[in-house]
Amino acid sequence: MAALVYQSGFGNEFATEALPGALPVGRNSPQRCAYGLYAEQLSGTAFTAPRADNRRSWLYRIRPSAMHRPFERIDAGRIASDFGSGPTSPNQLRWNPLPMPTAPTDFVQGLVTMAGNGEPQAQNGAGVHIYAANQGMHKRVFYNADGELLIVPQQGRHRFVTELGVIEAEPQEIVVIPRGVRFRLELPDGPVRGYVCENFGANFRLPDRGPIGANGLANSRDFLTPVAAYEDVDREFELVTKFMGHLWSARMDHSPLDVVAWHGNYAPYKYDLRRFNAMGSISFDHPDPSIFLVLHSASDTAGVSNIDFVIFPPRILAMQDTFRPPWFHRNIASEFMGLVHGKYDAKADGFSPGGASLHNSMSGHGPDAETFDKASAADISQAHVITDTMAFMFETRLVWRPTPYALQSAELQPDYTRAWANLPKNFDPGKP
Repeated sequence: MAALVYQSGFGNEFATEALPGALPVGRNSPQRCAYGLYAEQLSGTAFTAPRADNRRSWLYRIRPSAMHRPFERIDAGRIASDFGSGPTSPNQLRWNPLPMPTAPTDFVQGLVTMAGNGEPQAQNGAGVHIYAANQGMHKRVFYNADGELLIVPQQGRHRFVTELGVIEAEPQEIVVIPRGVRFRLELPDGPVRGYVCENFGANFRLPDRGPIGANGLANSRDFLTPVAAYEDVDREFELVTKFMGHLWSARMDHSPLDVVAWHGNYAPYKYDLRRFNAMGSISFDHPDPSIFLVLHSASDTAGVSNIDFVIFPPRILAMQDTFRPPWFHRNIASEFMGLVHGKYDAKADGFSPGGASLHNSMSGHGPDAETFDKASAADISQAHVITDTMAFMFETRLVWRPTPYALQSAELQPDYTRAWANLPKNFDPGKP
């Protein structure tokens, strides 16, 4: 396979063609497209959205996307989108990594919904999934009509073959597939595992930096979008979509990944989390985790996100006279956390790469007893350099409602709350 080529920048207007002259000049839908192609617009926002927020791309493809047999509903497996049934516990929860399947399982078949909120039809809220797959999607292509997919690989190399080009990703990189974009996942090096945030709300965007200024956090130039690449293949394909919470399947007699050229700003992209420029205190106290914000989905309330995607990368802690790990806290926001690589500095053990934890609104959490003792006695005259780690958090203003599968799975740790059981009572009114 030829070396992959990307275009740099977040939300840029790109123009790319796999054949010279495939892109029309000066118009979007000419009477006759070059090479006998069809023009098709893909809109990811309302037509009348402000120019700064408007997302759309023009695709020039071999056949229109409407060419397929009727959709029929199929078994959704362990994918869920109904988060309103049953009580939601305030208990802190934690899961071991999802085991690799033994039967042939592709990306769609390997998705397991862990929690969610809101609903696709209201275009509000999100779902959280974990996946484990050992087979590529050879004759199967998928798109999600319910939401945008933020995919966090945790194990194995991933190759996303999309309508708009090819993206390869490895652990510690992320891939975002916009709502409606068709793709298949190939496994160049064998089994893969990872996390997915299914965003029902506004498209992910880079946060404003505010007092941080012009630099820091994620830089737009580090986001990579693929150049055009197409398949001209005439054989049987299956097109699978997630629509209104269910899976539907349609047969096709050609590859749906047949876009020869495209231009616009609605396209898949990837980002290397290791390029994130972490910010922090160099005097005292531990800043809020919002300083680690990579992407967010805005809500109808200013300053409050539908979803925040936050990471905890390698960094230097230099604060003086300060408890350096994340403190004990209760938030109005709810946190679903995963670990891609290494160890998380706020937990001694039990939180493994591929695992997850859930701390819902106003449920207390923080370092376990071992981490608390170690940090309380640490020499803080020296900076603490945190290396070899990559944790992340899907944070939301809504409560994460665990699915029945997540609450009944063998991976759920029954004794997670014991992480705080051995914290001693240190209070002595006679010793200030």
